[in-house]
Amino acid sequence: MAAETRGVECRYYEKVGESVRCLLCPQGCTIAPGRAGFCRTRLNVEGKLYLTTYGQCSSIQLDPIEKKPLFHFYPGSQILSLGSLGCNLACRFCQNWRISQSSSPTRYASPEEVAQRASSVPGNIGVAYTYNEPLVWYEYLLDTASRVQKAGLKNVLVTNGEINEGPLRELLPLIDAMNLDVKSMDEEFYRSLSKGTLAPVLRTVEIAHQSGCHVEITNLLVPGSNDRPDQIQRLIDWAADLDPRIPLHFSRYRPEFKMTAPPTPAEKLINARNAALEKLKYVYIGNIHIPGAVDTYCPACGKAVVERTGYSIAAYHLDGQKCAYCSGRVDIIL
Repeated sequence: MAAETRGVECRYYEKVGESVRCLLCPQGCTIAPGRAGFCRTRLNVEGKLYLTTYGQCSSIQLDPIEKKPLFHFYPGSQILSLGSLGCNLACRFCQNWRISQSSSPTRYASPEEVAQRASSVPGNIGVAYTYNEPLVWYEYLLDTASRVQKAGLKNVLVTNGEINEGPLRELLPLIDAMNLDVKSMDEEFYRSLSKGTLAPVLRTVEIAHQSGCHVEITNLLVPGSNDRPDQIQRLIDWAADLDPRIPLHFSRYRPEFKMTAPPTPAEKLINARNAALEKLKYVYIGNIHIPGAVDTYCPACGKAVVERTGYSIAAYHLDGQKCAYCSGRVDIIL
């Protein structure tokens, strides 16, 4: 059967009698014949595990890199962005639940087509795998990222980080940048609100950063769930111990899917950013307009070196990777 209709055999699984156990992510699903795993993308067909969404794109469009959000990776550039269906978490507050937890129309795009399309767009820096959880698209991700890399373009992941170490290390040589979603520093938050686990996410961030991949972190502040000062401080302390120059984005929650709590108050986001700036060099606020909260400031002199309006660059004050005002180091890939 063609890849367009059946998918391709998965790389990480083992047989357990007539069932199979998926080894891609920490969910570790044991899947009976004819059934799919937790992510809804991996199907046991006669004792073999197949990725059924291989090449099935729910969205293909050109986005600003700031939308990922990545503020320190070719700021102001455009990137071809792909999404599919499914997720290996089930966040009650999911902002993209229509494709991650439900079904939407898709169209098939081969890895070759994606690489060719990415190469044909003037000024496009590469391909971002985003919108739903790209890690459940793993086999397609490997094939497409390889072709994009060979075309001389960049690969970007926007991910929850829930992946086992073996598959992660195989993938990392193809990935240039990641925005990783650290939802909370509490295991109970992950268990009760996301049906996942925290430890593998932290390990993914650490391994990706240590490998030389450009990493930025996003934390969606959900009122009453992960927005206490002590919870936020634990995230700040962990990120600072990893690298005080790693960019951190606090993002405003809005009611979606199964969560009806009101949107995150601006004051909560501002307080979180102020606390983070005590230990981290680059901290941002997203999903709400707060003057100055999306600008990049020189760690040495404190002046704005990249001024943003929404997802657009309003002004640069950089001389390469140095501040135009004081020549201090600014950690931006250009």
